[in-house]
Amino acid sequence: MLENINLAFQGVWSHKLRSFLTMLGIIIGIAAIITIVSTIKGTNEQIKQNLIGAGNNVVNVMLMQDNNEMDFSYTSVPDGVSMITPEMRDEIDKLDKVQESSLYHYRGWADGVYVGNSSFNGSVYGGDSHFLSVEGYAVNYGRGFIESDFQTCRKVALIDAKTAQSLFQGLNPIGGTVEIKGEPFVVVGVVSQQSASEPVINSLSDYYMYSGNTSGTLIIPDTCWPIVYRYDEPATVAVRATSTNDMTEAGNNVAKYLNENVIATEKVKYQAKDLLQQAADLQSLSEATNKQLIWIAAISLVVGGIGVMNIMLVSVTERTREIGLKIAIGAQQSRILWQFLTEAAVLTSLGGILGVACGIGLAYMLSSVMGTPVAISVGACAVAVAFSMVIGVVFGLMPAVKASKLNPIEALRRE
Repeated sequence: MLENINLAFQGVWSHKLRSFLTMLGIIIGIAAIITIVSTIKGTNEQIKQNLIGAGNNVVNVMLMQDNNEMDFSYTSVPDGVSMITPEMRDEIDKLDKVQESSLYHYRGWADGVYVGNSSFNGSVYGGDSHFLSVEGYAVNYGRGFIESDFQTCRKVALIDAKTAQSLFQGLNPIGGTVEIKGEPFVVVGVVSQQSASEPVINSLSDYYMYSGNTSGTLIIPDTCWPIVYRYDEPATVAVRATSTNDMTEAGNNVAKYLNENVIATEKVKYQAKDLLQQAADLQSLSEATNKQLIWIAAISLVVGGIGVMNIMLVSVTERTREIGLKIAIGAQQSRILWQFLTEAAVLTSLGGILGVACGIGLAYMLSSVMGTPVAISVGACAVAVAFSMVIGVVFGLMPAVKASKLNPIEALRRE
């Protein structure tokens, strides 16, 4: 086998231009497939990061009616829904695929929030003592919530940098007062969400899909929520899954637990806001289009294989006397067969390797132009090289069989 491989490389090297032109179809086909696969993978990673966040792994389990999220800014508290107790939250933490959970209330677009004459229309959250760690918030300066804030219903608040800038206009917000529904809350800290990645916004549709509320965030203790909003308002559960891929299962486990323990009506149910499934749906839509491109690129591999067969047939004709001499001195048909099959496989494998290199280069070029992450699939590269070798064997089989079945006497007579 090593001798056949050595002979194959000698043949390729002795006819450099012809060998390159023979490999060209393979190179183009493999490069196109690697580029498309890498683009699909990079686009999918961008979709996943935009919707979920890099390493955030948080899924929200919220009260839904007819598959629509209940907004308690406008709707009344439904009958048959019990409050989720801290003891239940501890039980939720023990569920499969759940790392940590938090109970919180929120208003997506809050009104009645002022600092002096400046109004705030961002999000207001009423979080428990686990809210900051589950959602991945870090305190930039000031302090976070402490246990006595919850026990004494102390009217304190945390804000993010956007809120600090819009409401306090560059002044130090620590110790400042935010008025919520006429109630004064003292700002004790400025926080930022460390674990979430910023979405990549390339178009207006991307903005509406990914950006969400960019007006800022204000967080108060959940025990203070009834002071400014309402009593007995059902909480949403933020669940940090053990990994991004476990988000769906973790959310479903928590929703099932809540529906069995706090829901006594068929009108509403707790459901997980499955961002992972949304990402998967968008990814499948992207892949459906790009897979068609892969099939088109695969046609060039078939064309390249036909070129290999043609050149190998020419090679058999050129080397008729050499083949006849080998057979005459005792070379078996299988030896001749394997020599030509090896030559075809080496030729296409070299084309596959060059195609992979070109494909990776094109993937990086497209990534810089399109602004998507580079995601080279090692598996796709390995399969591409292996597939190119298979093409060499398949399309080199007929020339190899023809060479092995030459009559040695006729071969030696041929000029």
